[in-house]
Amino acid sequence: MNDTLLTTLVSSGSALVICVLNNIFQMKLILYRLSQIEKKQDKYNNVIERTFNLEKNQGVMQEQIKVANNRISDLEKGA
Repeated sequence: MNDTLLTTLVSSGSALVICVLNNIFQMKLILYRLSQIEKKQDKYNNVIERTFNLEKNQGVMQEQIKVANNRISDLEKGA
């Protein structure tokens, strides 16, 4: 009876240790993958921000071109 109880405790204890070690490994893997996803998200956000700035600058430049074209038209009419 004592041998059976000892065997059960040892096998249960080793199973518990293996489960804990496996959970620690899985948690480290999840955290690593999450950090990689965060890096990719940061790159994506940077692209979106740069695109927004380019579109804003494009609008300003288009307005400047309109003003310049109007001035040229006025100069041509006056000449």
